[in-house]
This record gives sequence, structure tokens and C-alpha cells, in this order.
Amino acid sequence: MPMRRITIILVCLICHIGYGQSAKKISGNLLEMPKITAQDNVIIYTGFTVSYNTSTLIPNWVAYELTATEVEGQYPRKGQFGQDFSFRGRQAMREDYSNSGWDKGHMCPAADLKWSEKTMYESFYLTNICPQNHELNSTDWLTLEKLAREWARKFDRVYIICGPIIDENVYGKIGPQGVVVPDAFFKAFLTVKDNVFNTIAFVMPNGPEHHKVQDYAMSVNDLELLIGLDLFTSVDDRYEEIVESDLYFRYWGL
Repeated sequence: MPMRRITIILVCLICHIGYGQSAKKISGNLLEMPKITAQDNVIIYTGFTVSYNTSTLIPNWVAYELTATEVEGQYPRKGQFGQDFSFRGRQAMREDYSNSGWDKGHMCPAADLKWSEKTMYESFYLTNICPQNHELNSTDWLTLEKLAREWARKFDRVYIICGPIIDENVYGKIGPQGVVVPDAFFKAFLTVKDNVFNTIAFVMPNGPEHHKVQDYAMSVNDLELLIGLDLFTSVDDRYEEIVESDLYFRYWGL
């Protein structure tokens, strides 16, 4: 499929925003952010941003920028799954996952946050976690996480939005509090190289099946229709529709 090369000047400010700042300050500034609504409980961590759902007890979405420098971080995987006590809303507990048969699946992976002790610690908050099939978590989803790090090295940085898809809720809920088990997961990517935007998205069912990563791929536009979210809203409206409709496997090395 031919790539539509669109050379543009970035009109949005790319910046890092620390924990505790207003969501209003990030909606129009960070390339990784989806559209924020009044229903979003936005939590801003050092290395990623979460919209946490106090009804389903899993995130609606997790968004972050991953840079080539961050990928080379050396802080070891270290942390304990637990609640974020600075967030006052209802949250999942470790007991909800105990003996459930489901993994505690990171949305923003710990391996993407090994650039500091604080970011590693925050990756284990249950606000960043969903019940995930072990086979998916340890194989195809892991493959996609590794690809994200390859793309960050190749393109210097990559912007990522991921999260659960709850459709028919075929797997029900787990634990005393009723944590919703997703039917599937999505992950969308945006790169900017030489003022050219490229996007790609993936949807993986929350089950044990294995497929080539290309088989999970779709355009960001198609993903938006599926999940009902407006992604990468900081891309200039004049180019967003074209950027998000492209699906160029060769660019991504697939």
C-alpha cells in the first residue's frame, strides 16, 4: 500500500508534564493524548497518563511517549502491584486478581519505564493494570511491546495509546470488587520523522490464540470506530484524517 507522505510543520508543543497537573493542560499539547471527556478520571504519572474507570476498575486508556533514550534505561524491573493511594476514587485490589486465573497485565509496560526508580514503581499501580490472558500477555502482547521499543529506537520516539476493549464482556468479572475482564486490547502508535506523521493500530483478543502481529493490525481510523475514542487529537485537524487512515506496513518493518 503506498504511503502518503505529508510534510507539515508541527503546530503542537511537545512537552513532559509531571504528576498532579491539570488534565486541561495536556489535552491539546501532547501528541500521545486522546480526546479527554468530562467522564475521564485522568491521572498523570511521571511516565504515562491514565484515564481510570472507577466502575470497571481498569483503565479506559493509557497514553505515553516512549523515546530512544528511555528505552535504554537501566533500572531493573522491580515493584509490587498495588493501589495508588494518591487517587481517591474506587480502585481494584491485589485480592481481586488472586487465584483468578488472569495475569495482571501492564498497559504501559514496566520495561518502557526503566529509566527511573519512580517510573518503574508507578508502572505497578493497579490503575495501569487489566486482567489479561497469560498466553496473550507472555507472547503476542509482549511481541507488540518489544516492537514499540524497536520503533522508539528507530524513529527516536513513538507516541502510544493503549487500553482494554469491553464489548460483550464474555469473561465476566473477577474478585470481590468485580474487576471487569476485557474482551480484547488495543494499541495505537504515532511517529513523527522529518515532519512526516505515520500511524498504525492493533487489536488483540484477550485469549490464548497466536497470530502474526500483522494479522492484528488496522488503521487508527478503523480502531477509533471500533472503540469510540478520538485518538491523537493533537495532530492538526487538516491532516489527522489522512494520517490516521494510512496503514503502511513497510514503514513499520512489518
